[in-house]
Amino acid sequence: MTTYMLVHGAWHGPWAWDRVVPLLDAAGARTLTPELDAAADRGLHDHAEAVVAAIDTVQDELVLVGHSYAGLVVREAADARPDAVDRVVLVDGWAGPDGAGMLNLAPEAFATFVRTAAETFEDGRRVPSPPPAMFGITGDGDAAWLAPRLQPQPLRSFTEVTRLTGAVDRIPGTGICCNPSPFPFDRFAKDVGYRTVTLDGPHDVMLTDPEPLARLLLQEREARSLE
Repeated sequence: MTTYMLVHGAWHGPWAWDRVVPLLDAAGARTLTPELDAAADRGLHDHAEAVVAAIDTVQDELVLVGHSYAGLVVREAADARPDAVDRVVLVDGWAGPDGAGMLNLAPEAFATFVRTAAETFEDGRRVPSPPPAMFGITGDGDAAWLAPRLQPQPLRSFTEVTRLTGAVDRIPGTGICCNPSPFPFDRFAKDVGYRTVTLDGPHDVMLTDPEPLARLLLQEREARSLE
């Protein structure tokens, strides 16, 4: 059996995969959706450690999937457990070499937005959630569903950078890149050696187009069987 570990991005939670999980389960896969702690003192390395702990519970083939910010998280986790991860998939995911982080990959305007938002929120250690439109969710129904679920994100998750030994680069990877996309996620994926496929839909494509996303994820299982 193949296990898909689906890791949510910034400001989101495991619920982000609610529309994809039943489709993978129906295809005979197993799914896990670990939660990245949004407490103010949590950071990228804490989140990677949480994913490593989840990886350690898996006994069968593992496809590790990270959406957006979680692209950095899953690559650090996979680097720590390269023999346990069979494939890495980024869904519009941030990615880079050792030392890459959100604020050195993103345009300066995004970094300024993050720091400014944190400075004016609570004690300055978390970034308040942006509106659904920032994730490409503009339909009334999906926006109304998403808005109350979004949560503040710890600033440390954006300021910390990845610690990679290079082991993750020996694991086959795929970048599923949404179209249109707010950032060059296709370039990020290619720069770390991943093949790329395009999926029409917004950044939060798992909400608007779960069926085609699930089909692409299931193709990862098939690709593994042909290797």
